[in-house]
Amino acid sequence: MNHWTLTHDNDNLAWLVFDQAGSGVNTLSDETLAEFDAALSEIEANPPRGLVIRSAKSSGFIAGADVKRFAGMRDPNTAQSLIRNAHALLFRLERLPCPSVAAIHGFCLGGGLELALACTYRIVTDDAKTKLGFPEVRLGIFPGFGGSVRSIERVGHLAAMNMMLSGRNLSGRAAKKTGLATDCVPLRQLEVACRHVLHNQPMQRKPGFIQQAAGWPALRGLIANRMHKQVAERANPAHYPAPYALIDHWRLHANNPTALYDSEIREVSKLLTSDTAQNLVRVFLLQEQLKGQGDKQAFTPHHLHVIGAGVMGGDIAAWGVLQGMTVSLQDRGAAQLARAMGRARELFTKKLKSPRLITDALDRLIPDARGDGIAKADVVLEAIIEDVAAKQELFAQVLPWMKPGALLATNTSSIQLEILGETLPNPERLVGLHFFNPVAKMPLLEIVRGPNTDPAVVEQALAFARHFNKLPLLVQSSPGFLVNRILMPYLLEAVLLVEEGIAPDAIDRAATDYGMPMGPVELADTVGLDICFSVAGKMATLLKNEVPASLQKHVDAGHLGRKSGQGYYRWANGRAQHGQDREYTPEHQDRIMLRLLNEAVACLREGVVENASELDAGVIFGTGFAPFKGGPMQVIEHAGAATLHARLVQLHEKLGARFQPDSGWVSLIGEKP
Repeated sequence: MNHWTLTHDNDNLAWLVFDQAGSGVNTLSDETLAEFDAALSEIEANPPRGLVIRSAKSSGFIAGADVKRFAGMRDPNTAQSLIRNAHALLFRLERLPCPSVAAIHGFCLGGGLELALACTYRIVTDDAKTKLGFPEVRLGIFPGFGGSVRSIERVGHLAAMNMMLSGRNLSGRAAKKTGLATDCVPLRQLEVACRHVLHNQPMQRKPGFIQQAAGWPALRGLIANRMHKQVAERANPAHYPAPYALIDHWRLHANNPTALYDSEIREVSKLLTSDTAQNLVRVFLLQEQLKGQGDKQAFTPHHLHVIGAGVMGGDIAAWGVLQGMTVSLQDRGAAQLARAMGRARELFTKKLKSPRLITDALDRLIPDARGDGIAKADVVLEAIIEDVAAKQELFAQVLPWMKPGALLATNTSSIQLEILGETLPNPERLVGLHFFNPVAKMPLLEIVRGPNTDPAVVEQALAFARHFNKLPLLVQSSPGFLVNRILMPYLLEAVLLVEEGIAPDAIDRAATDYGMPMGPVELADTVGLDICFSVAGKMATLLKNEVPASLQKHVDAGHLGRKSGQGYYRWANGRAQHGQDREYTPEHQDRIMLRLLNEAVACLREGVVENASELDAGVIFGTGFAPFKGGPMQVIEHAGAATLHARLVQLHEKLGARFQPDSGWVSLIGEKP
C-alpha cells in the first residue's frame, strides 16, 4: 500500500498508520479509502487483540475528505454512491471483531473526525495544535460519513448539533470534557494511553440526561425552532441552506439511527450538488491555491520592523508577534506607541489566554521611537500616511540602515510602486504588502509587484505572507491594486444613493440581501470616511466618478465614521445605529453591484491579477464578497455576461459615464455560444 502501513506488535495489537504519499496532510480520497478498505479486510481476516489508527504526519491526524473530489459534482446519484460507500466502510470499522482506538495529535476534521468516531475509543493529545471539528457547514453541506449520527451518540444532541452548526473546533481538553474523546494526554504518553485503553476496554461514557432529553419528540420541535432562530442571526437561508437542512434532518429523525443514516445520504447529496455548495467548494480550493503561492522555505523572517504605529501599523505589528516574530514598532509619537501597545495587549489577551504567553508576546513587541530595530530587521514595513513625499523621504532615511537582503515593503493602499520608487537608488528592492483592516480577521495580503520589482523580492514577499498566516495574492501595481480598485466604485455608488435621498439602511440591505457580509455605507463608515475620501480622490479619473460632496462634507466636519462615532451612521459601542427604513428597489441593488462587477471585468482585462480565479479569490478574501456566489467572475458566468452587460448599458444611458461597460465585457460575451 502507498498510503497506509499495517503492522502487529508483540502484544497482538495492530497499528494502522496513515501517511498519504505526496501530501503534507492526510485526506480521505478514493485511493486512500480503497487502501483503508483493504487494510480492514486484512484485520477482519486475522483479528488482533486491538487496533490503533494513527497518523505519521506531524501536522495532524486526518484533514477530512479530499475536497477536490467534490468539485463539479452535480449528479445527486453520484454523490449518494460516494456517501454510501463511505458509510459502508465506517460501519465495517465500527463492527470490527476487536476494539479500536484513534490516536489523535494535531487536527482531526470533517471526514477524519467521522472516521475517528467510528472507532471504539479516541485518545487525543493536549497539544495546542490538536483540534477536532466538523467544518462541513462552511462547504455548504453537513457531516455525511455518518458523523451526524455518531456525534450525537457520543456527546448528545445539543453538543453535537452545536459542533456541526457552528463549524467550530474543539481543543483536546474540550473534546474530553464533552465526551468526544475518551482521554486527553501529553503527546509523549499517546502510545501508552492507546495500549492502556485497549487492554482495559473501559465502558463508553454516555451523554448526560439533558443531552439525551433534547432528542425526545416532545422537545425536538421547540429546540429545532430555537436553533433556526439562532442560525438565522448569522446565515440567510436563501444563501446558506446547509445549517437549516441539518436542523430539519435532526428534528425529523433524531433517536432513530437508521433513519438518520438514510437521511444523511439523501440530504448531503442534495446539498453537495447545489450551486451554493459547489461555489463554496470552489472558494475552499481557491484558498488552498493562494496558500500554495508562497514557499516558506524561500525566506524565513525572524524580525519585523514596522514604521507607523497607527491602527494599521500597530495591528500588523501585533499580528506579527502572534506568528512568532520579534517586532519593533517605530513612531515619533509616544502616545501613538502607547495606544498601539494597548491594542496589542487586548489582542494577545483574547488570542492567547495564558498570562505567561501574553507576557512573552508583549516582550517580543518592542516600542522603538528611534528606529534601532531597522538594522536588525529581516523585513522593514512602512505604514505611515498615504502621501508620496512622506513615504519617499522615509525610504531615504531607512535604506542606509537596512541589512543586505532585508525586504523593504510598503503598506500603501493605493499609490503605485513605480511612483514611490522614483527616488530610490534601487527601486527593484521595493514591494507592496497591502494588509486589510482588521488585520487579525482579514485573511488576504496583496503582494504588489511594480514594473521594477525584482522577482526574487516577490518570492520573499510571498514567503513572508505565509509565515504571517495570510493568503498571498500577487497583484500588479496599478491605482488601488485589486481589492480597493473593485470596492471603491461600489462604495461611491452607495454614497451617491444616499445623496439622492435613499436611506443608508435601505442601501445596505440591498447589499446584504445580495449576499454581502456588510452593506457599503456601513463599510465606508467602518473603513473610515477620511480613508475613503483619500482613495476616491486618487481614483476619481480612473473610475469616472467625482468625489461625492457628502463625503468631503463629513471629512471636513470630522465625521469619519466608526472611529469618530459619527459618519453616515451614528455609532455607539462600536455598532452602527440603524434606522427602520429598509426598503430598496431592484435598481438600487443593480447600481451598487454592477459598479463592482464592471470594475472586476476591467481589472481582469488589464491583467491586475493573473486570471479570473485569482480575482474571485482576492475579492472574496479581501472584502467578504458573497462566498456562496463564488466571486464576481463566477457571478458573471452564472448570470450570463450578455444579460449583465445589457443592464449596464441601460444604466449608462440613464446615469452617465460611470456605468459605461468596460471593453472587457466583449470578450466575456464572445466566449459564450
